[in-house]
Parts: sequence; structure tokens; C-alpha cells
Amino acid sequence: MNAVLTKEKQQDSHGRNESLTQKEKVYETKGLNLWYGETQALKNINLDIYQNEVTAIIGPSGCGKSTYIKTLNRMSELVPSVRTSGTIAYRGRNILDKSYKAEDLRTQVGMVFQKPNPFPKSIYENVAYGPKIHGIKNKKLLNEIVEKSLRGAAIWDEVKDRLHENAYGLSGGQQQRLCIARCLAIEPDVILMDEPTSALDPISTLKVEELVQELKKDFSIIIVTHNMQQAARISDRTAFFLNGEVIEFDETNTIFSKPNDQRTEDYITGRFG
Repeated sequence: MNAVLTKEKQQDSHGRNESLTQKEKVYETKGLNLWYGETQALKNINLDIYQNEVTAIIGPSGCGKSTYIKTLNRMSELVPSVRTSGTIAYRGRNILDKSYKAEDLRTQVGMVFQKPNPFPKSIYENVAYGPKIHGIKNKKLLNEIVEKSLRGAAIWDEVKDRLHENAYGLSGGQQQRLCIARCLAIEPDVILMDEPTSALDPISTLKVEELVQELKKDFSIIIVTHNMQQAARISDRTAFFLNGEVIEFDETNTIFSKPNDQRTEDYITGRFG
């Protein structure tokens, strides 16, 4: 376990300030490089993710944000031309080691995508799908998991009387919260969110943001967002990516009020991106 024991501001080799608290590190990424064929998409990424926090990843399009979080559950390797170097330690174990099974990792690290992607099944079956895959067949237990997950995703009251209706009948915002419930049903440790509100209206976006704040009590959340106001509202720490590199990583308040790098300030003030 990597407990962080000091509250003092410390500077790492990149000159980034970290106001550290007594929290364990869930992920430690060291010297991560990733190539798609001959194109290098990630360059020497060094980044720690802390337990029970929301970590936002911001930066312009094509800077490596989504690529990075897809390395955290090894979805990136589904692209045939991908190769990597460096290490990503999850709970102290390098997930890029060939002995680490990707399916084991993905039971611990759930993912919510940019566009809601419910299965063409009932609301109930969407949530029960993961537990069933993992061998749970007891109807009473499945019922309990479905209700708990839908409550956890703050959508139970909206769907409890229509559990056996097709999930495609839900609104976009409801579908996204259903996908979050589906993620919760496998009881992950970490939740990855790749632009989870970009396809939603403002009211649905607010509901998802409120949900993220509630979920961090039990999960560690990494969220990619183009919306800097969203990052400022809901995250504890923020990493600014540019051209495949981490330019700056710090507490969110510091990133938005006193960034250490001029490129960070230029991005968050709208000078580019």
C-alpha cells in the first residue's frame, strides 16, 4: 500500500506541486509510452491516481486523454498496432505484465463511455448481465444486485416500475445512468469515464455530476472531459495533457487558480484548444 503521509506541498521532477493527503495510490503510472503503429500517442506519462478521489483529465482533442484511460483497463491493446513501454501499477501490480489477465483487471476497473451504450435488452437484463457472466444465477441475489446498482446510479425511482421494458426507451441521460448502474453491478474498485456527459443535455449532465460526487465515497473515478467547468466542479485533482504528455498535475483548485506551466494557463483561459 502506498499511503501518502504528508500534507506539505512537494515538487516532483517535473516541477508539479502536489498537495498530498493521507490517501492510498490506486494507480502509479511510470514512464508510460504508447504507439499506434509509428505514431507515438503517449510520451513518458508519470501520473498517480488516488483512492476515493475524482481525477479529471483535460486537454485539447487528440492529446492522448482517452488513450491514457484506456490503458488503465487495457482496452488500448485491442487495437492491433498498439505497443507500449513503461509500467502501470494497479494496487502495486504492473498491469502491463503478460501474467496479468486483462479480464481480471476489467472486473476491478469499470468503464462508462462517451455515448450511452445500453444493450438491446430490458433495463433489468442490462444491469444483471455482468453478474450473470460472473456466474451469479440466484434470482433473489440478482434482484438485490439490480436494485442496489440502480439506486447507486440514482435512477431506481425512475425505472423501478419498468424494469422489463427495453432500455432503448429511456432518455439519453437515463441511459447513461443505466450504463453506470451496469458498471456498478460488477462491484468495481475504479470507474473510468470517457466524456460521460458530452452527449447529454444540461439537466442530465448535472445529475451525472452529482452522481459522480456521491460515487467517489466508494470508488476511485477518472474522468476525461473537454468541459473545464465540469473538471473544476467535480474533480479533486486534474491532469492537463498536451501532445501526448502530462504538462501539469495537481489539485484542481491549484490547476485552475495558480497553474505552474504557462501552457496550462493558456489552455484553461481559452487561448488555445
